Amino acid sequence: MNIIEKMIGSLEDKREWRAMEARAKALPSEYHHAYKAIQKYMWTTGGPTDWKECSRIFNGIIDLFEEGAAEGKKVTDLTGEDVATFCDELVKDTKTWSDKYRTKLNDTIGRG
Repeated sequence: MNIIEKMIGSLEDKREWRAMEARAKALPSEYHHAYKAIQKYMWTTGGPTDWKECSRIFNGIIDLFEEGAAEGKKVTDLTGEDVATFCDELVKDTKTWSDKYRTKLNDTIGRG
């Protein structure tokens, strides 16, 4: 089971995920590729563990990209040149998978 399957449990959440992904797919190519790269970065580096936070973050990115595309801006005009820092800022106050794994490791070692 992957991270998305672990996080998205209810049918309503799955519908919301599909709608969000459809919005992202409708973005212009540059924006869609950037969205998928950001999504991959967040899953790889330990994105949010909570569906509501995940939904808020990714829908916010899509909103920003839709507005930027309508204004004819480049992705980096919206995110800045350091896209990883942009992503890190989005999750800085959110419990991430990295936090969860860090706690689990410390608890496991602490018990030994």
